[in-house]
Amino acid sequence: MGAEVIVLMLTVSLILGFFGLLAFLWGLRNGQFDDENKMMEGVLFDSPDDLNKMINQNHKRDFLQHLPAHKSQHKERI
Repeated sequence: MGAEVIVLMLTVSLILGFFGLLAFLWGLRNGQFDDENKMMEGVLFDSPDDLNKMINQNHKRDFLQHLPAHKSQHKERI
């Protein structure tokens, strides 16, 4: 009985793997993985608060980089 279960499990897994491969190849062929504008469209969905927070972080980082060496020890905490 043990060998029959292993053969059944192996057969089912190979069939499922084959269907998964077919689905993947279908997706490649139909352009499902082509996402050329993902980064540009992602900006459209950011809230103004998130964008302002990022701008403030960039300004803070730039400011800390221009400080003299003895005052820029806080830079490593960012």
